[in-house]
Amino acid sequence: MFTSINPATGEPAGTFAELTDAQVEWRLQRAAETFRTWRLTSLDERCDLLRRIADAFEADKDALGRIATQEMGKTLKSAIAEVEKCASAFRYYAEHGPALLAPQEIALPKGRATARWLPMGPVLAVMPWNFPYWQVIRFAAPTILAGNVGLLKHASSVQGCAAAIEATIRKAGAPEGLFQNLPIKSAKVADLIADDRIVAVTLTGSEGAGAKVAEAAGKALKKVVLELGGSDPFVVMPSADVELAARTAVTARTQNSGQSCICAKRMIVHADVYNAFMATFAAGMKAVKTGDPMRPDTDMGPLSSEGQRDTVLGQLAQFRDAGAKLLFGAERPDLPGAYLTPGVLVDVDPDSPVAREEIFGPVAMVFKIADIGEAITLANAVPFGLGSSVWTAEPAEQDRFARDIDAGMTAINQMLASTPEAPFGGVKRSGHGRELGPWGLHEFMNLKAVIG
Repeated sequence: MFTSINPATGEPAGTFAELTDAQVEWRLQRAAETFRTWRLTSLDERCDLLRRIADAFEADKDALGRIATQEMGKTLKSAIAEVEKCASAFRYYAEHGPALLAPQEIALPKGRATARWLPMGPVLAVMPWNFPYWQVIRFAAPTILAGNVGLLKHASSVQGCAAAIEATIRKAGAPEGLFQNLPIKSAKVADLIADDRIVAVTLTGSEGAGAKVAEAAGKALKKVVLELGGSDPFVVMPSADVELAARTAVTARTQNSGQSCICAKRMIVHADVYNAFMATFAAGMKAVKTGDPMRPDTDMGPLSSEGQRDTVLGQLAQFRDAGAKLLFGAERPDLPGAYLTPGVLVDVDPDSPVAREEIFGPVAMVFKIADIGEAITLANAVPFGLGSSVWTAEPAEQDRFARDIDAGMTAINQMLASTPEAPFGGVKRSGHGRELGPWGLHEFMNLKAVIG
């Protein structure tokens, strides 16, 4: 049995039965049977279904948003926006699907050839709690368009969201077995990956979970995409609009209560603009209104659980032991639930072990640097390489940051955010493979050469 806990109150938000082995087997068999027919459907039919699914998500966005807020604590307004973003992903793939999957002619010395994108089969997704809809739809929308079928193993704390996703897709007229939720424990994932009916796996989550899934996929010789943690740098240079950068940095650090892989976690600021940046940034972090996520005037709700809050507080103790100074914040307000106010750390030793970790909560590290070379060195001084944000008006600096920061994504003069059109993923210990855009669609397809 799974029980989701409302992190704003500490009270149960719902209970959900775990599947038996027989029930898992039945869903696997149904997925395999559905794939045999779905793979033969026309692109027009698949795109029509994607549009209907988008309509269904938009129609139910308020109810879906409320489930996410109750299960993991994000503000209701951001939860509803997340559902709307899911609809935009379905519409993107519906609009561009025929072009993305069009056969490509290949010139040969003699004769002709064609490269074709073909579906592979049932794909397993292992997904986290922090964006309980968007993380799933980044996988589900291209899976359906590709002619594959999807199986979801969602985080145990957001089983209400998992069930709602399957119900919404079915409500739109999806064939039974096209997308199925599997309420199971993590210990059963390796057996699923080993099953011959599963052709590939995608995971968004921690390094530890990614390593286990990659190991299981490697043993089974199956394709895997991993989107893991990040400790994204947010670099501000002298030519930047410093006030805009500082205001944006507040949102970039506190969105989703700081629980996003692509949150800006390390502010790397040039000495010439450090004081100006800090004045605006500190004021903005202090002004973030933390409270009931259901209220429209709340900026930031609780963390996802008391355990997650305790993890962040434990990291802060390690920072203090390593000589860092907490300027303000990172306090437990007088509220029930897993709340933690935004905080700012300075005087951080970048070589300390804790500085190389990801802080999955609303606490920022701020560093002062002297030049672009030091900024890039510091940006790359962690084992992660997911995203980055750089603020400079100098084209040469923009080009150098884009070239030299070890990350899968670099935003220039804006906050990094995922979008259906652009590839999403990282390097180093942030994983491999890409989601979204044509790249995410093609990850789990057979690129077949037809010669002659």
